[in-house]
Amino acid sequence: MIGAARKLIVLDRDGVINADSDDYVKSPDEWRPLPGSLGAIARLTQAGFDVVVATNQSGIGRGLFSTDTLDAIHARMRQAVTAAGGEIRAIYVCPHRPEDDCACRKPRPGLLEQIARDFGRPLAEVPFVGDKLSDVEAAIAAGARPVFLQAPGRAADADQARALGADVYESLAAAVDALLAE
Repeated sequence: MIGAARKLIVLDRDGVINADSDDYVKSPDEWRPLPGSLGAIARLTQAGFDVVVATNQSGIGRGLFSTDTLDAIHARMRQAVTAAGGEIRAIYVCPHRPEDDCACRKPRPGLLEQIARDFGRPLAEVPFVGDKLSDVEAAIAAGARPVFLQAPGRAADADQARALGADVYESLAAAVDALLAE
């Protein structure tokens, strides 16, 4: 079991930690942290959280980039988080396309269920922070606590996320402020 004595939080990657792209983040040079996200992860780490990432990366299944390239992107992300004083304990990836109908692609709970097994704990009350309704749906399906980050111009998604029971914030930093104040 990984980190059984610590608190756990799960983060989506694109749109939560780094800027998302309709064209996919396909190289380490395209990976850009969102303002405040690295500091927020550092504060979680320093508060005793195991920070884990669960991300759909269908660009692999679409042939847009390789697993080696994804590893390089994640190495850059981890380096940036470490430089800010934080740590990402593990990264879970679904490489499949939506039409592959796998169990690990969010909104299905497969990635989150694997995290629960690997960390040896149920996901009840474990926050899963995402920026898409599929993240909220995956959190609910896995029994985790859904936290939704509202992107500019996506108030309708935020309203739907609230209706599903998610806490809604404008950034990872704001969500972490609230979680650490509990």
